[in-house]
Amino acid sequence: MRNLTTFLSIAILLAFNACQSPQSNKKDAIGTKIDSLISLMTIEEKVGQLTLYTSDMDQTGAYIRKEYESDIKQGKVGAIFNAYGADYTRRLQEMAVNSTRLRIPLLFGYDVIHGHRTIFPVPLAEAASWNISAIQNAARIAAEEATAEGLHWTFAPMCDISRDPRWGRMVEGAGEDPFLASLIAEARVKGFQGDDLASNNTLAACVKHLAAYGASQAGRDYHAVDMSENILREVYLPPYKAAVDAGAVTVMTSFNDLNGIPATANKFLLTDLLRDEWGFEGFVVTDYTSIMELLHHGVAADTAEAAAISLKAGVDMDMQSGFFQKTLPTLVENKQLDEALIDEAVRRILKVKFQLGLFDDPYRYISKEREENDIMNPAQLEAARDMAKRSIVLLRNEKQTLPISTKVKNIAVIGPMGDNKRDMIGSWSAAGDWSKSVSLMEGLQARYPGANIQFAKGCEIEGTDKTGFREAKQIAEKADFVILALGEAYWMSGEAASRSTIDLPGVQQELAALIIETGKPTATIIFSGRPLTINWLAENSPALLQAWFLGTQSGHALADVVSGYYNPSGKLPVTFPRNVGQIPIYYSMKNTGRPFDANNKYTSKYLDVPNEPLYAFGYGLSYTKFVYSKLQMDKHSITAQDSIRFSLEVQNTGKLAGEEVVQVYVHDQLATITRPVRELKAFKNVFLKPGETQKISFSLPIEALYFYKADLSYGSEPGKFTIFAGGDSNASLSTAFELR
Repeated sequence: MRNLTTFLSIAILLAFNACQSPQSNKKDAIGTKIDSLISLMTIEEKVGQLTLYTSDMDQTGAYIRKEYESDIKQGKVGAIFNAYGADYTRRLQEMAVNSTRLRIPLLFGYDVIHGHRTIFPVPLAEAASWNISAIQNAARIAAEEATAEGLHWTFAPMCDISRDPRWGRMVEGAGEDPFLASLIAEARVKGFQGDDLASNNTLAACVKHLAAYGASQAGRDYHAVDMSENILREVYLPPYKAAVDAGAVTVMTSFNDLNGIPATANKFLLTDLLRDEWGFEGFVVTDYTSIMELLHHGVAADTAEAAAISLKAGVDMDMQSGFFQKTLPTLVENKQLDEALIDEAVRRILKVKFQLGLFDDPYRYISKEREENDIMNPAQLEAARDMAKRSIVLLRNEKQTLPISTKVKNIAVIGPMGDNKRDMIGSWSAAGDWSKSVSLMEGLQARYPGANIQFAKGCEIEGTDKTGFREAKQIAEKADFVILALGEAYWMSGEAASRSTIDLPGVQQELAALIIETGKPTATIIFSGRPLTINWLAENSPALLQAWFLGTQSGHALADVVSGYYNPSGKLPVTFPRNVGQIPIYYSMKNTGRPFDANNKYTSKYLDVPNEPLYAFGYGLSYTKFVYSKLQMDKHSITAQDSIRFSLEVQNTGKLAGEEVVQVYVHDQLATITRPVRELKAFKNVFLKPGETQKISFSLPIEALYFYKADLSYGSEPGKFTIFAGGDSNASLSTAFELR
C-alpha cells in the first residue's frame, strides 16, 4: 500500500509538471491538472469532493464531529463550513493533506455576511447608503479579516429581491429594486474576491439564493414561489446575473420551489439558465440540507432519488444532508447514474480550489500573524463607522429638531435599545463579538463629554411590563432633549424570522407616546432589519431616524448623525408600508386599467388606507435642503444607436454641507406589455456646500429601455418615454423623449 501511495503521488506530480510548458496558458494548465487528478480518484473520493459538512461550537470552542473527522482523513469530504481560526483550520487542513491518499486540500466556508470580526451594518442597511464604493470596501475588509482566520469562501452576497418586509431574510439583501441590487451585488463580489482570487486575503463569493427566494408566498420563510417568467427575468434575476458577471465562482440554490419545481432540483435554473445562458463556470452548492428537503417537497421518493435529481439538475456540492455521500457511489455501481456527471461536478469544485491557490499551498490563508494584526484594527473600525453613518436614514425632522446642539447639557436616552450592545450587530453577525460593539449610550457619551446623559430602559423589547414607564418619564421631564431608542431584537429578522405583523414589538409605542407627551424635544431612533409599520411615530415624533442594525460602531455612527457631525444622507432601499394589508408594496408598480382616482370609487384603491406607502423607495431627508431644476435632454428624439443624455441642476439651499443621492427614473409610456409607472435607471452621490449648485450629467445606454416582451425576447420598442429626477421615487421633475 505504501508503494502504491508513492506511485500515485509521483503520477500526480508528473501530470501536474507536464502542463507547466510555456505553450500552456494558466487556464489550460489548471484544466489539465484537474483531469489528471480525477483520473486517479476512486468514486468515493470523487463524491467526497461533492460533500460539505459543518464544524460545531460548544463552550470550549470549535470542534469537528468524530464521524466527520474520519471522513476527512479518508477523503470523503471536500469542504467544511463554520470552521475558522488559524490554529483550528490548520489542524483540519492537516488532516486532509497529511492523511488522505491524494492530499486534496479542504475548502473552508462561512457566513461572512456583513463583516467577520468587525461587523458592518446589515446588508439592507448598507443598501440604504446607496454608496457602491463604500459597500465594496466593506466586503473587502470582511474578506481580509475572514481569510486571516483561515477562511476561503463566504456564503454571500445574497441577491434576493424582496418586496415583502414580513420575510425576515430581507435583512440580508439590498431591498426591492433590481437596478440598485445589481450594482450592490457586483460590488460585493468584487470586494470579496478582489483582483486575484489566489491572493491570501480574498474570499470566493457565493451568489445566493438562486432563485426568487425573496418572493416566498405570504412572506413566510421557505415557502413556495409562483411567478411569470417575465417578472422572474425582469425583477428577480438581474442581481444574481450581475454577481455572476462580476466573476463570482460559486452559486447557492434556494430553499423554495419555483413554479412547482424546487430550486435544488431545477434544471432550468441551474443548467439551462445559469450555465448555458449566463456562461457560469464555477460550482453550485445547495443551501443547508436542501437535497434532503426534496423529500418534503414531494418530488423525490427516497434519499437516492433526491441525490440523483439534484445532481442531474446541476448541483455540484451537497451541504450537510450527506445524501451524495450515502447514495452516489451505489447509483453509479448499479448503472443508475452516469459517473461522468460526478466527474463534471468534481472538476468544477477542484477548479475553484486551484483558483484559490490551495494546491500550491494548502495553508496560504492560515496565518497567526495576520490573525493578530488584520482583525479589528483602527482602519477597519473607522471604515465600519463610516459605513454605518452613511446607512442611517432621516425620515422626519420637524422644526429642525435634529441635530442636537453640543451645548445641550441634559440628554435622556429612553428605550430598550438605548444601552444595548447585543442587538447592535444584528443577525448573521458571523464571528462578531457583540460585547465589543458600541452602544448608543457609549457613542453619545463620547460625542457629548460635558453633558449629563441619563438612561432608562422603560420596557423590554417584547412583553407587556410597564413598570419602567414611571422612571422613564421622570428622566425625560428633567432633560433638555430626549432620544427614544426603539425597535425589534436582532433575532426578529433573518432566517426563519418571518413576522405576520411588523409593528413595534411589546409596549414600546405606548412608552413613546408617554415620553412624547412631555413636550420635550424628542428624536426617535428605530432599530430593525426590515421596514416596520410606524405610522404613529411618523406623525407624532418630532424627529425620526431609521438606524437598522449598524454593526460594531453603531453608537459612534449614531452620535455622529444626531449631533450633526455627519449630515445624514441615507435613502430607503425598500418601501415602508402603512400596514401589512398593503404588502407587497413597491414603487415600480403597474398602473392598472383603472388608476387611482379619489373621486371615483371604481378605481384601484383601498377603502381604509391610502395607496401611498408611509415612506417611498429612495426617500431620505437631510439637515439641509436640496432643490432640483433645469432637467434638460441632449435631444428629445433618439435612435437605438444613441445614448440617452440629459442633465439637471441641484442646489443646496440650506446652511449645512451635505450629500444627496440624485435619482433618475424612467417610464415607458406605451409598450406591447404593461410597464411599471417608473423604474430606477441611474443615480449619483453628490456632495454640496451651503448655497452650492452643481450641474449633474447622465448618459444612459439604450439598454436602459430594454424589457422582456410577451415572447420573452429582450429589447426596446419605439415610443415615448418620461424621465423623472429627484431625491426619491416620487420625483416630480420630469422631461420626455422619443425613441424612433
